[in-house]
Amino acid sequence: MDRIGIAGAGRLGQALGRLLRDRGQPVVAIAGRDSGRTVSAAAYISKDVLPVSYAELPSLASRVLICVPDDALESVACTLASSPQPISIAVHTCGSRGAEALTALESRGTSCATLHPVQTIASPEQGVADLPGSSFGITGSGRAAEWALDIVCLLDGHALSIAPENRPLYHAAAVVASNYIVAIIDAAVILMGQAGVPREGALQALAPLVRASVKNALEAGPVQALTGPIERGDERTVAAHLCALDTSVDNVPESVRQLYRQAGLHALEIARRKTPAVDRGKIESLLRRGA
Repeated sequence: MDRIGIAGAGRLGQALGRLLRDRGQPVVAIAGRDSGRTVSAAAYISKDVLPVSYAELPSLASRVLICVPDDALESVACTLASSPQPISIAVHTCGSRGAEALTALESRGTSCATLHPVQTIASPEQGVADLPGSSFGITGSGRAAEWALDIVCLLDGHALSIAPENRPLYHAAAVVASNYIVAIIDAAVILMGQAGVPREGALQALAPLVRASVKNALEAGPVQALTGPIERGDERTVAAHLCALDTSVDNVPESVRQLYRQAGLHALEIARRKTPAVDRGKIESLLRRGA
């Protein structure tokens, strides 16, 4: 079985390396820019995994999983491609980029593809717990795409075939579903603070609401899950919210006030799909005023 190297000693590289190693895959080395961090990453995956530099990795592994940020892909690919020992397969994990980011390797005959987890990775431990069963966006063909599919199967995941030109939209969807939910929760905590509720109390109060809302949206779909003043056409309540936001300009960030308006406008579109007969024209005017 061809040996596997991990390029990138961050949270995702550590989590995938550990998961593959635990499932009997020959992960032999991990490479990174920071030697100390790379040593720790290797130890996390397995005591037998070697911490090396990017330049050393091709001499140890013929298959490489590249887990570096988008803006580092080309430079890492160039370093790997400059090795006298060619890599047979390279797969990167970035969401918005396709195999074109690995042109330096492709030009040397390396089969290239992408394998992006539709999952947030806050720590290697959380990644090991949550990556199995997740979906993965795959772009590419040949042996690299086959290996990407093998990894998905090993992790009991679900493969999404993404055309190269659609990767930015695909990745934008993942960002909205993950990073923007975090931003919305932070905005709610800020507003709770302005209402006199401390941060910890706000998080405790909001947690059951957030969990139930997400559960309903995922199980019943966003249209059926939508509730609240916009859904029921409650103009007075929306007006009160906006008035409070506009009179708290010194304490509520402009980004939070605009987030209420912009998210409200999309909630309005969902509400119109749910109950098109309800007149929400005045609510739309209120939300667009100052937006």
